[in-house]
Parts: sequence; C-alpha cells; structure tokens
Amino acid sequence: MIIALLNQKGGVGKTTLATHIAGELALRGQQVILLDADPQGSALDWTQRRSQQGLPRLFSAVGLPRETLHQEAPELARRCDHIVIDGPPRIAAIARSALMAAEQVLIPVQPSPYDLWASGEMVALIREAQVFRPHLSAAFVINRRVVRTVIGREARGTLGEQPFPALASEVCQRIVFADSVAAGRLARETAPDSMAAREIGALADELLRRVP
Repeated sequence: MIIALLNQKGGVGKTTLATHIAGELALRGQQVILLDADPQGSALDWTQRRSQQGLPRLFSAVGLPRETLHQEAPELARRCDHIVIDGPPRIAAIARSALMAAEQVLIPVQPSPYDLWASGEMVALIREAQVFRPHLSAAFVINRRVVRTVIGREARGTLGEQPFPALASEVCQRIVFADSVAAGRLARETAPDSMAAREIGALADELLRRVP
C-alpha cells in the first residue's frame, strides 16, 4: 500500500497522522518507509528526535520534497510492505506527484468550517489525478476533533456533501499526541492503553481494509 496524507491547508495534523500510521504498521511487523515530501521536514525531525532519545528505529524515513516523487516511490515500494507519504501544504506540484505515486489518499481535516471549506482545492487535485489513475481512492479523516463539541458532531454531516467518503475512524485532540511528538514516540508507546493509541489502531485497521 502506498498512502499519501495530503491537504493544501497547513496545520491539520498530517505529520502526526503520518508518523503514527507508519509506526502502527511497523509495530504490527510490517516493513514501512515514510516519505517526507514536506520541505519543512517535520517527519524527519520526529525520527531524529527519536534517535536522540535512544529509541529503536521503527521504520525508514526518506526526505523527498520533489516533483519527481512519483518516479522514485515505486522503486522504494519494492523494498517494503507499505509507504506512507507525508505531503506538503500549499505546494501543488509536489502534491500532484504524490497523487501519481499513491494508491490511497487520506485528507486530514479538522472539524472547523474553515478546514472543511478549504478542502475544495485538494478535492480538485485528486479529481485531476483520477483522470489518469482511475483506481486512486481517496477519503477524508476527521483529525483533532475536540470531544463532546457540536462542531465535531456536525463535521461528518458536512463531509457527506463531498465527493469522497469520510472514514469511520476519527482521531481526537488529545494531550498524549503532543507529548509523544515532542518525545519522538508514538501514542502507543507513551500510553499504550490510551484512547489516542486505540484511535490510531482503529484508523490503521480501516486503512488496511481498504486495500484492494
């Protein structure tokens, strides 16, 4: 599976989801490569922080913030079970390259009107890619949802108007995610029995069920 996490809007939690999905798959015994396609290199920073803490490497991480990503990813895919691409915000050329490499696209959105309105540009890029790659699948994932809020409950209804489905799995705004990112860890490592760890596990399960 080659899965790309993409959204032209920044600050939606792509890197946290990318590192956690890659880590969850790796902890299940899968060989995973994380491609950091964001010039900011936040995913690479996370792996470096992990190394500085003396923690074991869970997966390989490669920086590829280039428009040739779609040419290089298939070669890397031969060496592993899964590739997770952490895409950049606001750089359409790299996003298009990631779309041409991916089999699944995950669009993280926060349950706020601004995030939901801003998803239109990403939807247009995916529609464009599907002309050339009709088997490319896409779905939204609600991320950073604040528990027990009206807007969180209404987000799913708003996404129902979009051309792509929203995954059943949701990831909420939880302190353990901030703590784990700062320490170069996964929520599952920081708090194995936490709701955060369970949400990531459920998300990974749902993504694997979507593999043809």
